[in-house]
Amino acid sequence: MNTVVAGITYRALLGRRRIILLLLLPLVLIGLAVLLRLVGSADQRSAVLLMQNFAINTMLPLLGLIAGTGVIAPEIDDGTIIHLLSKPISRPVIAQTKFLVAASLLAVFAAVPTYVAAWLLVSNEDGIAPGFALGVLVAGFAYAAVFLLLGVVTRHAVTIGIVYALVWESVVGGFVPGARKFSIQYWGQSIADQISDSAFLTTNVSLSFAIPALIVVTLGGVLWAGHRLRAFALTGDE
Repeated sequence: MNTVVAGITYRALLGRRRIILLLLLPLVLIGLAVLLRLVGSADQRSAVLLMQNFAINTMLPLLGLIAGTGVIAPEIDDGTIIHLLSKPISRPVIAQTKFLVAASLLAVFAAVPTYVAAWLLVSNEDGIAPGFALGVLVAGFAYAAVFLLLGVVTRHAVTIGIVYALVWESVVGGFVPGARKFSIQYWGQSIADQISDSAFLTTNVSLSFAIPALIVVTLGGVLWAGHRLRAFALTGDE
């Protein structure tokens, strides 16, 4: 990890309008948890449904898209990546640093609020809060890697990311059980199910598949992004 690159990336992300988007979704999640508690629906079923339908199926992929593409895609679009690549810094190190920045942002803005929202509803009953927090965390790492890679290989990273997250994972994954095996959301839910003993939480993807898939996608995305940066010409990429 290069601390200079990390510092520049943090300032660029947290100093723009993206910080509003990064804060908005977690605040909505916590607000919904507070509302459910006020109306007397603070039970395990409500907590699991909120975590599944909003925290891990809606908030996480959108935050992953904002953070994952935001750490590098804007620099490629406006040409400032050329200045960074001209420095004597290994390009795989640049990719790894960008990934760590995105992953840390998802830990703060996705995993922590998920734990807080679940805890507000059911405290630590049956491990729902820590289960979903861990599921969001590891799935967030995978999203960060995938969207970082998209930001490097295409100028249409946001569009492709939205299609993947909202069409493939939410629509196709919601109606075609077989597609869930290739969904980061459901891999994260598999992790949550392993930690939680709640009867309301069931998953369609086995842990023996989810863990290797998360590792392969995360490491593969970061390594591929570094490889593509090696081939990035100082006069601009295609």
